[in-house]
Amino acid sequence: MLDIKFIRENAELVKEAARKKHIDFDVAKLLKADDLRLKILKEVEEMRAKQNAASDNIVKIQDAEQKQMAIVEMKKLKEKLLARVEDLRKANDAWREMMFQVPNIPHISVPEGGSDAQNVETKTWGKIPDFKKHGFEPKGHIELMQKLKMIDLGRGVKVSGFRGYFLKGDGVLLSLALVQFVLDKIASEGFEPFIAPSMVKEENLVGTSYLPQAKDEIYSTQDDLFLAGTAEVAMMGMCKDEIFKAEELPKKMVAFSPCFRREAGSYGKDTKGLVRVHEFYKVEQVVICEASHEESVKWHEKVTENAEKIMQELEIPYRIVLICGGDLGLGQVKKYDIEAWVPSENKYLETHSSSYFHDFQTRRLNIRYQDKNGKLHFAHSLNNTAIATPRILVPLVENYQQADGSVLVPKVLREYIGKEKIS
Repeated sequence: MLDIKFIRENAELVKEAARKKHIDFDVAKLLKADDLRLKILKEVEEMRAKQNAASDNIVKIQDAEQKQMAIVEMKKLKEKLLARVEDLRKANDAWREMMFQVPNIPHISVPEGGSDAQNVETKTWGKIPDFKKHGFEPKGHIELMQKLKMIDLGRGVKVSGFRGYFLKGDGVLLSLALVQFVLDKIASEGFEPFIAPSMVKEENLVGTSYLPQAKDEIYSTQDDLFLAGTAEVAMMGMCKDEIFKAEELPKKMVAFSPCFRREAGSYGKDTKGLVRVHEFYKVEQVVICEASHEESVKWHEKVTENAEKIMQELEIPYRIVLICGGDLGLGQVKKYDIEAWVPSENKYLETHSSSYFHDFQTRRLNIRYQDKNGKLHFAHSLNNTAIATPRILVPLVENYQQADGSVLVPKVLREYIGKEKIS
């Protein structure tokens, strides 16, 4: 959420942000709604002042008839006030609803574009394997993992429906090894580890800007709770209404959680295998830092670097893309994706995302810190996917496949899984 004062003073900038992010938002309509609520608020305050004055005056009136007439007039004023207070409530609700739709201002380096097709490659790492050189065509992850008894998709669908799956055998060991390796790696960088809840209150999804925009992607329960698609929601919610001391920042957290996503907008896309499943597991980096663009940029590069180091130690070829305006979320200032090479499809697959928000989320969640002079500021927030499984298994098993159908275990995972090869 942006400050309404900032929006008023930078209406053209907000309008340009909406254009660049391909978001249909009317800044003039918001300002008109703000004018209306402020007008009604002024009237309500004036009517309350009159009511208080009338109440004080009634006490002083000695004549019974005059006192009764004054009481009747005050009741009329009270009825008008109650009606205007209801008008104010409606005006505030309408204004607040529009405020939640205001896009954050993207950084100037964010490229133009309406979809992921316009994202810009900024870096590649690793050597793409040449399987033909070794005399075989690469198999897809489904065929590899089914033959190695690492997954059961048929029974997964029987139990969970479309996109259901079972990991089993070495698929389980490999997935858990990845999670433990990543937790160890990020914790060694000074990030405090957490296991975060997946069931969250609506206010936390609104605060992190997943609601109301992404409501079709989020599962809800009968208890007015929601199933989050990332630990970012719970970790930011954990800090809601907190005031930190300046010396406590940055808060560096790495959280593991089960995650859920309806994938409502992806019918016909990656429908087979382990790419777009409804339930999965993630390790998420979350940083809360001081309200400085330079600090946000520094930590954005750092959490992205942490994710890169993981991919480099796993020795999976990847590239980094800078996300274009139309592919950015409502609250993101800038975002990188890390995409891993998938040999069977001869293309890169998104496996990690890394974003910063300035104070967009922290304003919604009222997360502040006190500087050395005692002044309060809304903090800045960032997040990054350190690893997501089972999606990461797709490029991992495909890049490590052998001619005989076996899969080598990355060197850094062998101490966790206890073997060098899955066969």
